Amino acid sequence: MPVLSVRDLSIDYRTRRGPVHAVRDVTFDLEQGETLAVIGESGSGKTTLAVGLIRLSPRSARVTKGEIRYDDGKRAFDVLSLDTERLRRFRWADCAMVFQAALSAFNPVITIWEQFLDTGRAHGMGDKHKVHDRTRELLDLVHLDPNRVLRAYPHELSGGMRQRVLIAMALLLDPRIIILDEPTTALDILTQRAIIDLLRELRGKLGFATIFISHDLSIAAELADRMLTMYAGRIVERATVEDLFYRPRHPYSVGLMRAVPRVSGALGSVASIPGSPPDLIRLPRGCSYYPRCPFHVDECLQQDPPLLRVDTPDHEAACIRWETVAAALGSDAEAPVAEKLA
Repeated sequence: MPVLSVRDLSIDYRTRRGPVHAVRDVTFDLEQGETLAVIGESGSGKTTLAVGLIRLSPRSARVTKGEIRYDDGKRAFDVLSLDTERLRRFRWADCAMVFQAALSAFNPVITIWEQFLDTGRAHGMGDKHKVHDRTRELLDLVHLDPNRVLRAYPHELSGGMRQRVLIAMALLLDPRIIILDEPTTALDILTQRAIIDLLRELRGKLGFATIFISHDLSIAAELADRMLTMYAGRIVERATVEDLFYRPRHPYSVGLMRAVPRVSGALGSVASIPGSPPDLIRLPRGCSYYPRCPFHVDECLQQDPPLLRVDTPDHEAACIRWETVAAALGSDAEAPVAEKLA
C-alpha cells in the first residue's frame, strides 16, 4: 500500500478578482522508499501542492476538494481531517519538509543547536540529552562537524551547509516522507552535486520516501524514480524518469526537455516554450496548453483532457494528440528528446 495517496486534490487562493485555481484535480501515489519528482515552470502549482500536502498553505488558500491519505504502517487516515495536535505530530514525525530558501527557514537570532532543541521539544522530545545525541548523529550523517555547526548562527554557515542542516533537521524525528522544495536553488554547481549525492546516500540508508519539487530537470532525473509534469495546476504527464526523458507524450513535457541546455550538440538547439502560462482565475476553454501547443487541433478546445494511457507501461499524458507527439519524436529510444529535436 502507498505511504501517501492523493486523490483529486484542488487548492484555490482567494483574491479580489476571484479564486486562483492553483492546484486542480491532482492525483498520485507515493510508495515507501520512492522518490517522486514534480517538475514544471514557475507558477505551475508545484510549491502550492507541496505545502498543501502538510497543510501549511497561507490563509488565503483553501482546499476545495480531494483527499490526502497517509498510511503510517498501522492505519491510514486523511490528513485533511486531522485536528491541530495530531496535525502537528504529522508534520514532523510522519512528513517533514525542506523549504527552498535555507536562510529564511531559520530563526536568525538563535544558534543551530537551539533550533534543533526547539524543534525536538515542540514535537515531544523532552529529554535534552537525547535531542543533543540525535542532532550530532544527524549532522555527522550529512557530513558536517557538529562541534562547529551547533554553536553557529545561521548567517555564519555557507548556503550548502545551511541546506545540509535543514535536511538533518527534517530527519530529526525519523519521518517516512521528506518533501524537498527546490533544495539546490541558488547553490553553485559543486554544492548542488554534493547535495544530490547526500540525498541519494540518505535515502539508501534511511529508506524514507521523497517528493522532490524542481524546475531543474537534470537534478530531478538523477534523484527520481518517477516524475510528474505539472502545468497550470494540473498533472499533465505521469511517467518513469526514463520514459519522460526519452519518450515524453505531452507537448509541454517535450517543450521542457527542449529548453534544457546540453553539454554537447549544435548551438542554438535550446528553445523556449512560446507564450505564457494561462490566467488561473479565468482558465481558457478546452486544453489549458492549447495556446502554446504546436500540435493543437480544433478538438483540443472542447475539453481539458484527462490523463490517458499511452504506448508505454505506467505512463499517462493529458493529451488527445499524444500519438502525433510520439510520431514527431520518432522511434529512436536511445537519444534524449533534446537531441531528437535539435
